[in-house]
Amino acid sequence: MSKSSMFKLGAAVLLVAAAGLLGHVALNSRQPPPVAATSSAAPHDTVDVSELQARQIKLVRADLHAFQTRVDAVGYIDFNQDRLAQVFSPYPGRVLQVQVQAGEDVKKGQPLFAIASPDLAQAESTLISTAGLLALSQRTLARTRQMLHAQASAQKDLEQATSDQQTAAGNYQAARQALRIFGKSDAEMQRIVASRKVDDRFVVVSPFAGRVTARTIAPGTLVQPGTTPAPLTIADLSNVWAVANVDEGSAPALRAGEPVSVAISALPGRTLKGTLDYVGDAVDPNTHRLAVHAAIEDSTHELRPQMLATLTVQTGEPMRAVAVPTNAVVREGDGSMTVFATQDGRRFVRREVRLGLQQDGLDQVLHGLAANEQVAGDGALFLSAALALQSQ
Repeated sequence: MSKSSMFKLGAAVLLVAAAGLLGHVALNSRQPPPVAATSSAAPHDTVDVSELQARQIKLVRADLHAFQTRVDAVGYIDFNQDRLAQVFSPYPGRVLQVQVQAGEDVKKGQPLFAIASPDLAQAESTLISTAGLLALSQRTLARTRQMLHAQASAQKDLEQATSDQQTAAGNYQAARQALRIFGKSDAEMQRIVASRKVDDRFVVVSPFAGRVTARTIAPGTLVQPGTTPAPLTIADLSNVWAVANVDEGSAPALRAGEPVSVAISALPGRTLKGTLDYVGDAVDPNTHRLAVHAAIEDSTHELRPQMLATLTVQTGEPMRAVAVPTNAVVREGDGSMTVFATQDGRRFVRREVRLGLQQDGLDQVLHGLAANEQVAGDGALFLSAALALQSQ
């Protein structure tokens, strides 16, 4: 082959190769750019995103927020134990009549139930007999005095009659005092003495106004003082307790008398106000938590014992600090907390931050971020994952 032919063949091969290279470049130029393009020269804590990705990331501004100095605890509603009474009969007996039902409101002094009490019958019988002996001793003493004045009896007879009268008077007063314990008035005791009739019916009355929350007796039931369960339970529901156990680390900040806000799960959107009226003196050794309770007024009786409640105790003045939404903070694998700050919404820089309180969906930033800086909110987790892939 001549040199001219070889030259023409080489030129043709070069033209074909050049055409193929240009076609490959043109083909690649029609492909979209990578979804997550990161500059190889960017620092290891910096990630760049495309315009499409930037649209999926919500930017939020770090603002100053007033964080309440408070202690939060989950608890429940309970009866106010200072206004709860288990009503027993002070004497044994058989129930004759129950005059109230469970769930019924009662007034102070209202009859609750009646029993046939052998002790009451014995006390009334003693009153009748001592009243008779007192009357007899008084007549004997008067007659002895008359006889002594007429010199028809000796001085020792008068002395004996006087002693008998004093003994009878003492026994009578003791019998009256025994009936006062049963709640009998002077008029009722005079009526018992005058009629000479024993009535063993003893009526148990309510110690205060409230509601019958439990009833365990019926006519015919034998009752004994102090035997559980109590025949009736009375509770004043106009004031209840919100009970909780707080972490022992919060104990030094709690003081009785501090204001308390209570949120009830069964009453969404409602916040009730109360006062912390008890802070436990000892920490539970098993849970390392401290018992507290707050008194809450409930005149409409909306609250029920064992309802779930969240207690918030105000322990000081609010603190203003830099805050970001909780979804802007990422917990890294090593346990550190980070946010992704940006100036233009395309390049994000990971910042390690130190957090404080968490309230109202916001995290308090103690260190690592200044007010008015922009950070990624929704999408912060994506940036953390993209940065992890980039570092591999």
